[in-house]
Amino acid sequence: MKRILLLVDYSSDFSRNLLKGLIEYSKKYGPWLFYRLPSYYKTLYGKEGIIEWAKNWNADAIIAQWDHEGTNLLRALDIPIILQNYKNRSPHFSNLTGQYFETGVMAANFFITRQFKNFAFYGNKNAIWSHERAEGFRSLIEKKGGNYYYFESENTVEEQWDNSHMQLDNWLSSLPKPIGLFACDDSYALQVTEVCKINGIGIPNEISLLGVDNDELICNLSDPPISSIVLDTYKGGYDAGRILDMFFKGERKDPCNIVIQPIRLELRQSTEKYDINNEYVLKVVNFIGNNFKQEIGIDSLTKLVPLSRRNLEVKFKEEVGTSIYQFILSCRVDYFAHLLLTTERSLFDIALESGFNDCKNISRVFKKFKGCTPLEYKEKYCSNKF
Repeated sequence: MKRILLLVDYSSDFSRNLLKGLIEYSKKYGPWLFYRLPSYYKTLYGKEGIIEWAKNWNADAIIAQWDHEGTNLLRALDIPIILQNYKNRSPHFSNLTGQYFETGVMAANFFITRQFKNFAFYGNKNAIWSHERAEGFRSLIEKKGGNYYYFESENTVEEQWDNSHMQLDNWLSSLPKPIGLFACDDSYALQVTEVCKINGIGIPNEISLLGVDNDELICNLSDPPISSIVLDTYKGGYDAGRILDMFFKGERKDPCNIVIQPIRLELRQSTEKYDINNEYVLKVVNFIGNNFKQEIGIDSLTKLVPLSRRNLEVKFKEEVGTSIYQFILSCRVDYFAHLLLTTERSLFDIALESGFNDCKNISRVFKKFKGCTPLEYKEKYCSNKF
């Protein structure tokens, strides 16, 4: 039986989902024996002590959070090793990494479609995943001509970040409002909500806030709850198991990157804000957002505001960048995609709940917005397909 030494944290949803995927692979193709070395072991005995323990235990592979210093010790073990990236990617071992840049682009695109002109990123100055998410976020914003603001702090425990707390306080207060703020992960997003609460900065009306990882405990500890980008972490763990198995069987010798993809956004109250100046258009947008599952006609929308049908259509296109009809479709398609990945219901049932009366054309409409059919989308992004 293969022995896998785990030198990773499991306090976050990210880590737990990663290990769930790894264990699922082991159940199907193992079984393997796992052991997670307690974090205090490194404090007591250092990295050399960990290496010695791995040798004595006859570990066949290691999955670790391990900084660049000390990689020569790991290389001396001469076994498959997968490193969870933090400061950089290893040139010597397989990397458990992610589409960090693309995650930043996804966040930027979300705020852009909500018509924001001001954008901010709050990051971790020591993490490669934070730097690359910031770069993806910034690149699309600058391409679209938006205003970009950036701040980063150390990854410190609560009682150690007094100075960073004051700097974050000043930075958040200085930002133009309203603004779309993307935090490098949910923990950093929670810091933003805590500081905003103390300083009376409104979320989402002044700061629309988005995190990463969709850690449900962290996101729902916040008031208001935090919207977050969902990562396909379970599949990342499963793929890590598959790569280790290839090493064990001699089918792979060279290290590789195991890339975790961003899947979708889990929207909560922290992003319930559009940066729309026209109060009548904003009223219509909010009405559509709350009622897109129902039949919505243009005539019913004109009853909400003192504008003619033609005037409303023109002003809506100017403010939102798309027609009322296309905006309604996009809301329905996004909700359809959410149900597609989070339920096992039929396409027909999902289409009806999302507001589509004519289910015959759902694949065509979905492909227009998402670039693939519903079944292709589910095959690509659903974590429960193993």
